[in-house]
Amino acid sequence: MTSGSGKYNLRKIMKPIIYQVLPRLFGNTKGKNIKNGTIYDNGCGKFRYFTDKALKGIKQLGITHIWYTGVIEHATQTDYSEYGIVKDFPEVVKGKAGSPYAIKDYYDVDPDLAESVSGRMKEFEGLVERTHNAGMKVIIDFVPNHLARQYVSDASPDGVDDFGSNDDISVAFARDNNFYYLLNTEFRSPVSPEGNRKWVEKPARVTGNDCLSAEPGLNDWYETVKLNYGINLFDNRKGHFSPVPDTWNRMKNILMFWAGKSIDGFRCDMAEMVPLEFWRWVIPQVKKTFPDVVFVGEVYNPDLYRPFIKAGFDWLYDKVGFYDILRDVITGKRAASDITGALEKISDIKDHMLFFLENHDEQRIASDFFAADAQKGLAGTVLAATVYKNPFMLYFGQETGERGMDEEGFSGRDGRTTIFDYWKVSSVDAWVNEHRFDGGKLIPEQKELREQYQKLLILAKNDEVLNSKGFYDLMWYNSDNPEFDSSRQYACLRFSGSECYLVVVNFSDEEKSLRLRIPEHAFEVTNMGTKGYFKGKDILKGKTKVQFPSAVAVNGGLGMRMDAKTGVIIPLCNTN
Repeated sequence: MTSGSGKYNLRKIMKPIIYQVLPRLFGNTKGKNIKNGTIYDNGCGKFRYFTDKALKGIKQLGITHIWYTGVIEHATQTDYSEYGIVKDFPEVVKGKAGSPYAIKDYYDVDPDLAESVSGRMKEFEGLVERTHNAGMKVIIDFVPNHLARQYVSDASPDGVDDFGSNDDISVAFARDNNFYYLLNTEFRSPVSPEGNRKWVEKPARVTGNDCLSAEPGLNDWYETVKLNYGINLFDNRKGHFSPVPDTWNRMKNILMFWAGKSIDGFRCDMAEMVPLEFWRWVIPQVKKTFPDVVFVGEVYNPDLYRPFIKAGFDWLYDKVGFYDILRDVITGKRAASDITGALEKISDIKDHMLFFLENHDEQRIASDFFAADAQKGLAGTVLAATVYKNPFMLYFGQETGERGMDEEGFSGRDGRTTIFDYWKVSSVDAWVNEHRFDGGKLIPEQKELREQYQKLLILAKNDEVLNSKGFYDLMWYNSDNPEFDSSRQYACLRFSGSECYLVVVNFSDEEKSLRLRIPEHAFEVTNMGTKGYFKGKDILKGKTKVQFPSAVAVNGGLGMRMDAKTGVIIPLCNTN
């Protein structure tokens, strides 16, 4: 498989395993972690911290793609005016570091991440090259729905003017305006200005989350402005797409700019808030020039999954469905049998759905707000990473049990790792130190957890059976099985040719003895044969073993004993 640039080759990927990481937080080992601390107090990760050794360590987890989150320049309270970067007004910036999703210049990278601010783009290009040389692909954010209130590009190509520079601000909506205007109003931030400097915006523009008030609240995306793709927000959201709106062409050019820098994929932020008509128009154009570039859509409405896939998206978040149900199963709020329904709903598009248990928007598994136990997340990952051949995403620190229980500043103690503040992430810091051979801070439990993730994800990525289409859900045949708790255990078969794996996950906090029934029909479908004596051993930890005649599995159930909060993958061998 080649990159969009065609300059290098990577081994064909069977199952994409994405590693999401915030460069701002990665490798920052010297910060003081002062609440609301500046970059000088708390430090900041840099592109160069992704050394060849660090990238090798990431790849060893089974990773095929790295999503570098927060690469493109965004609003910040750090002053870079000496480098020709306009200083931001604090009342339109969230946190000292600022949100990676309040883009300030679509043609530049975040100066925080560069050792030499004036050479920041060259440093980023070096990171892309190192990542490729390490055998992984690069994904960055594309933020199409909104941009920073104080958008000022100092790096755009010749002839490219700033968004809104040609808008007619005497009307609320016009097809070729880049923004929406709230006439006869003045924007008022929910955050008080500092000193005598005040951000002035007359008329106020519509806020990024479609807030039609000149006075958005603290929970609104008040630091951003909604971009206009030809949808009239003030007239029943009527579309005006012919000829194509100015914003469409601007965004196409931005995608082409980054794809031209050997980027392998775009994670498209809040893709469903941008009209489907734009995606149908732009994705084929980008892929015509860069055929191997992938588009990952953040789409939460299941009714839009199929239209977005048809429009050209390669992978879509499965948050409102598989993630939500799996989270509830892990925490005991729903029965494991509910997983069957979630999988059935996406059975026709399963290869396009991106599974995950953590990302920058969701709470950490080990936090007090989720499961308070990293091991429970590993059990869920056994299922999420192996049930289908679709992509799986791992959030940095998940593999070392990061708790996300810090109170960093703008981001409070909410079980998430901050995207707004300068900070040092403890478990990631521990791994980075070890990886640099600086003494190693990972405690034994963290080392073991990371090793388990590594073994699982490498298997999920490379194993032909787990990357086949063969899938057989066993929950229906065990719904009335008194020796199998379908509220806390899930089981299925994965098969290819004559090979078959039994996958069982025990979500319970207790060790369980169970007897799992396998219908005769399953033996036929999986080509194992309806008669014979079968045996197998878990290939993750090697503790769980099974051996049984097929008749016993059909009628009484095969017996096994499983540790608490664990999953097993058992190749079944017919010894006859």
